Amino acid sequence: MAVEPMMDTMTTGGVSDALLDQLRASLRGEVIDPQHPVYDAARSIWNGLIDRRPGAIARCASVADVVAAVHLAREHRPPVSIRGGGHQVAGSALCDDGLVIDLSAMRGVWVDPENRTAWVQAGATWGDLDPETQLFGLMTPGGEVSTTGVAGFTLGGGMGITMRQHGLACDNLRSIQIVTADGEVRTASRDEHPHLFWAARGGGRGIGVVTGFEFALHPLGPEVVALMTLYPYEQASEVARAWRDAAPEAPERFTPQLVLWSVPPDPEIPAELHGRKVVVSAGMYAGPAEEAGPTLAPFRELATPLLDATDTVPYVAAQ
Repeated sequence: MAVEPMMDTMTTGGVSDALLDQLRASLRGEVIDPQHPVYDAARSIWNGLIDRRPGAIARCASVADVVAAVHLAREHRPPVSIRGGGHQVAGSALCDDGLVIDLSAMRGVWVDPENRTAWVQAGATWGDLDPETQLFGLMTPGGEVSTTGVAGFTLGGGMGITMRQHGLACDNLRSIQIVTADGEVRTASRDEHPHLFWAARGGGRGIGVVTGFEFALHPLGPEVVALMTLYPYEQASEVARAWRDAAPEAPERFTPQLVLWSVPPDPEIPAELHGRKVVVSAGMYAGPAEEAGPTLAPFRELATPLLDATDTVPYVAAQ
């Protein structure tokens, strides 16, 4: 099956009055133009340095809305961008003068605990997905920040804090629903349109509008042990070398992390550390909490810590 790439077919012109009128007539969701009272809020994304002004934002309420937006984009040929969670640093969710196909209102999550799968709409964030899977003591590898969008994270590969045990987010993808540039709705998996599925798993952008994801789930939680140990920045070389030596010995249930950080004014962190540069040894043990101690011990003793906040917490809190 040959599928035209989205970005090769929709790259000219701006948003005309005719396109706006047709969008309003075709979509159940909201169509937001620069005169709309919520325009500035609708074009805001996580990275505040991105300041782009789309000609129209089609805030889709359903897959049918997405299909309509794609058909109209093919007809009128504005620049097109696709917004999921809007968390990506580069800000590719927005385009100047073009049409944003905005999926942020499509945030449904359905969990099948018996088959250990979850179906997730493309506007959902990990903060939407994780609480639903945790109702059944299940998870799929996701972003470490709850406001990260499921769609962009997964389509870009998806590195997370359980990846040594369970792989990347795209490794746990069973199927996708995608509106390709011809306006057709397709399901892609290893068995159905496998080349399209291959392109979506880590390939990122340009092949269509992914509207839904089916993930494999794994048992974990609701309580996990989260490592969080802060060391003086002045000892960064010593800490990094000790971490480098300890990391290869860690079992796959633990994905160790090392972070250079400036401590924010978090009320759960002692005030004397606020604003201080530190080295953070972090991670989450992807197994029974009672078994975590021996694995985490070396990462809590890389040097003399300023603070050891390692604790047993809900999985959703660790995320």
